[in-house]
Amino acid sequence: MDYDNSKQSGYLNTGQTSCHDEHGRIIPCAGSGQDAEFHTGIPWPSPRFEVRDEIVLDRLTGLMWTRNANLAEYPLTWQEALGFVAGTNRECAMGCNDWRLPNRRELRSLVSHQTHRPALPEDHAFINVFPSWYWTSTTAAISPGHAWYVNLDGARMFYGGKDQSYLVWPVRGESHVLPVTGQGLCSDVQGQEIPCRGTGQDGELRAGSAWPQPRFTGQGDRVFDCLTHLYWMRHANLTHEPVSWSEALAAVAALNREQFQGGYWRLPNINELESLVDCSAHSPALTAGHPFSNVRDVYWSSTTSLFEPDWAWALYIDKGAVGVGQKRQARFYVWAVSDT
Repeated sequence: MDYDNSKQSGYLNTGQTSCHDEHGRIIPCAGSGQDAEFHTGIPWPSPRFEVRDEIVLDRLTGLMWTRNANLAEYPLTWQEALGFVAGTNRECAMGCNDWRLPNRRELRSLVSHQTHRPALPEDHAFINVFPSWYWTSTTAAISPGHAWYVNLDGARMFYGGKDQSYLVWPVRGESHVLPVTGQGLCSDVQGQEIPCRGTGQDGELRAGSAWPQPRFTGQGDRVFDCLTHLYWMRHANLTHEPVSWSEALAAVAALNREQFQGGYWRLPNINELESLVDCSAHSPALTAGHPFSNVRDVYWSSTTSLFEPDWAWALYIDKGAVGVGQKRQARFYVWAVSDT
């Protein structure tokens, strides 16, 4: 029986199970305020993946992936990648003609933040996974001549020029778990807007569950996200200046000692932060008319990078990128989240 997440949506558990200090050393999770202490997000089923001949079903998202994670055998430009997937449909590859280049949320849903090289769940059933960059069908709103890609070496997500060459991993199926990216337009390799029909781009397919309307509702100093059911501080700059990762965790702990707004606040994990991104927007990459104030450019998450455990994940909200920062450097800002 397939795992049924049809009544849930918003964001997935990151897969992180260990806690690490600013030097990367493993520490007890209790009281740390880190991702692995709380395990928020939709939990992973066990087993997570089911092999169906040349196709692998992800029982968490309901999406089906080619078991071969390098079907094209060599890197392709973005337009070539879209064309390659269109070709697999003409050939009815693996008995299916509804393959697509995954959008950024679909591709990133495969990532485990407890592993690296590749950054996939330990029980993954794929072959020919390369620890390199894989294209998504999502154009970067901040620079439409670029598209988003995900690095399966360590799990970063950034954007590259559409004329550059990266790997391709087709997907098919419908997910009731993953929300749409928010992208509604299509662009060519020069970044010029084009009609979406027949492109295979994210702006045409808009795969994923629709966002509720309105997406956000204000409640005093808190904002409720109707998609994820998380509460965010309306003022998106808790510390008023960049801080280190340990200082970010301490600032949120201080909120709880003060019993601010009656909630139990956390430093959000990287999937919670990424859930805020609207891929149709930039500077910041938030939904038009959002109710937040003092939005900064980069925010710490509570999720350690297992590629280098003295680094932690961060969201570049100006662009929508997912990257990392060295925990001891006072480089990023703090945006607290709560479940209640």
